[in-house]
Amino acid sequence: MKDYNRKGFLLMSAKYGLTGIGNAIVDILAPVSEDLLAQQTAARGMIKGSMNLIDVARAQELYALLDNPTEMSGGSAGNTMAAFASFGGKGGYIGKVANDTLGLTFRKDMTAIGVDFPTDPLEHGAPTAQSMILITPDAQRTMNTYLGACVKLTPADVNEELIANSQVTYLEGYLFDEPEAKEAFYTAARFVEKHGRKLSLTLSDSFCVNRYRAEFLHLIENHVDILFANEDELKALFETTDLSVAIDYIRPLCELTAVTMGENGSVIVTKDSKTAIPAIPPAQLVDTTGAGDAYAAGFLFGLTSGKELTECGRLASVAATEAISHIGPRPQTKLRDLI
Repeated sequence: MKDYNRKGFLLMSAKYGLTGIGNAIVDILAPVSEDLLAQQTAARGMIKGSMNLIDVARAQELYALLDNPTEMSGGSAGNTMAAFASFGGKGGYIGKVANDTLGLTFRKDMTAIGVDFPTDPLEHGAPTAQSMILITPDAQRTMNTYLGACVKLTPADVNEELIANSQVTYLEGYLFDEPEAKEAFYTAARFVEKHGRKLSLTLSDSFCVNRYRAEFLHLIENHVDILFANEDELKALFETTDLSVAIDYIRPLCELTAVTMGENGSVIVTKDSKTAIPAIPPAQLVDTTGAGDAYAAGFLFGLTSGKELTECGRLASVAATEAISHIGPRPQTKLRDLI
């Protein structure tokens, strides 16, 4: 059976609405002062509001500075799958954890929310990835990530059956750092095309875009159907300071693009249309961690449920607002109850 929404975006029915592929990370979140962040930025070259890669020694050093941190399963695509499940969507996840305590915690968390997670753990080598997320009073999050086992994802971990039975497969740009993980993306793209499904990509961070601009453009032009980016990421992709120019560049390359602009809402771009979606202000802005992940979940839940694009955007805004109203990237309120 084929399903069209009113904008003509074609999806085929399947057992799963969405499968995410990304870095399986346990997040360690803590509020910090601007002074502490400034000290660490000066000493270690952190970039506020961005993702900074660190080694295990630096992870231990940062952990010692945090006061009453909160630990929870995270990772960008993992957060998207958690929000998708919170809407009531059926999903799967492909990501690498180690066979250790944090890895077992991550697997238990994914299973508990109803997301299928068939990827075998890493038996030897690096421990499960962790990200120290420093939250300043302005609700900005600065991530310091030790990638550990998550970048050991290989093409062999890409489950063809899961992708074949998913309307959309969603790729996390953060995973682009290792050659085998990058090849896993292309393996997923081939399976998506083989089975007539849709491929989605989130650019994740301007940091990622600046490192892999040419490769992202190649992936988008040749394989990606649905692209997610914030305005800074999209401008970085096309090396422009003008968002309208970036939108004009992406329009012919991708079937559907959703561009988020913080409090200014978002815009949904197709080859022949541009639709503005208003943001929904939170009762209190607490932590922007995971806002983009939740936005993608809401949008893709709407899309895989056959909703028209304006309604997909509204669901995305609902999810993003819930995400920024509390500490941590995963929903604390059932998103299905908010719609």
